[in-house]
Amino acid sequence: MTQFDMIIRGGTVVTASDTINCDVGIKDEKIIALGQTLQDDSARIIDAEGLLVMPGGVDSHVHIDQPSGPGVVMADDFDTGTLSAMCGGNTTVIPFALQDKGQTLREAVEIYHKQAEGKSWIDHSFHVIISDPTPSALGQELPALVEDGYTSFKVYMTYEGLHLNDREIIDLLESSKRHGAFIMVHAEGYDTLRYMIEKLEGEGRTEPVGHALSRPQVVEREATHRAISLAEFIDVPMLLVHVSGREPMEQIRWAQQRGLKIFAETCPQYLLLTKDDLMKDGMEGAKYICSPPPRDPDSQEACWEGLQQGVFKIFSSDHCPFLIEGTSGKLREGDKTKFSRVANGVPGIETRLPILFSEGVKKGRIDLNEFVALGSTNHAKLYGLYPQKGTIAVGSDADVVLWDADKKVTIRQDILHHNCDYTPYEGLEVTGWPLTVLSRGKVVMENGEVTGVCGHGRYLKRNKSPHAASQ
Repeated sequence: MTQFDMIIRGGTVVTASDTINCDVGIKDEKIIALGQTLQDDSARIIDAEGLLVMPGGVDSHVHIDQPSGPGVVMADDFDTGTLSAMCGGNTTVIPFALQDKGQTLREAVEIYHKQAEGKSWIDHSFHVIISDPTPSALGQELPALVEDGYTSFKVYMTYEGLHLNDREIIDLLESSKRHGAFIMVHAEGYDTLRYMIEKLEGEGRTEPVGHALSRPQVVEREATHRAISLAEFIDVPMLLVHVSGREPMEQIRWAQQRGLKIFAETCPQYLLLTKDDLMKDGMEGAKYICSPPPRDPDSQEACWEGLQQGVFKIFSSDHCPFLIEGTSGKLREGDKTKFSRVANGVPGIETRLPILFSEGVKKGRIDLNEFVALGSTNHAKLYGLYPQKGTIAVGSDADVVLWDADKKVTIRQDILHHNCDYTPYEGLEVTGWPLTVLSRGKVVMENGEVTGVCGHGRYLKRNKSPHAASQ
């Protein structure tokens, strides 16, 4: 009987806590051994000499095949979205199942399962977006979904048709406390944004930069503080998503210093883009519209501080891809599209890890272990997937990426695998790139060439977040 199906030999194994030179032995989709000079004449040998051997990335904040208003559809379905993720060194993604008004939570989940069926290149799970928190949704459906492995739920404090008022959020938090659900919050104030949008458009400011002007940091800061206060009031853990700058970050650090179980993430767009990108000629700035908007150099520095100091536990892409051209994407009304009508989001699922590695590790802002934690391990821990995902350890899934720390790549639209028609990082040179990816022991990308098959990915039933399970 063959001891191993595969041995990854001679690389530097990096986890969130350790960096060691050792081989990795794999059998039946699992890591079964770590050691020096593992031997098995029947096993396939992958030479990792000179490469970093790390757990596959876990991107826990991605939007795939999700509608965004009448006639507006995302560029990526589960085929192109998960292929792009895989080619960026990821082996797990957690997209969202969006509940429409009048729809049950279970109906929403079933729709997204059908959309993903047979199309995912890598493993996936689902967060559930709650837009209609009826008594039955909170009293019967949420606890049943938690027991079935859907253990995280997202709340919007803005967007027409999605935002919940404070009382609705309180009711949801109370239900989450009873049943061990973990809550994520998009913190921007609905009423202040509506006021600013109406004011700017009344003044004729409809160009793309109006999006940034309508969403000053105070709007995110106020909503962040309010969300934290509600979490403290009910005494539940909470994660603030896509934090964009110093003011909301300081609210989160304040809460953490008081011992509140408040967690947060930031994203590549807040490290590399600014409001100036939305001011590019004509409608070019529409490419960079996302919420919260990119801000300024001080905000970029604040986000790096948050990553370095542990204020942000995870680094996600918030991949939200729309075509820039055509009638179903960002400029569906052509050059006359008002900023408030531009589809909201940027692509980034494939470039997340290379950007964090190049801008973080190679420039001395974070170390290798922090890179693994921010890009993989902490996601798995927060969302009930650890140690199945997010680490290289005996018993974990053999989700592994072999990384060339010195490979220089210029990010261009034509080298990416998403179905979007642009990248906001066009022309950015990064150092460090994934070469080979294993998903549950299967080589799905080798030396930059796709070797996997669409449909290999499986749905992941998750445990409760350890932070919510202890409530």
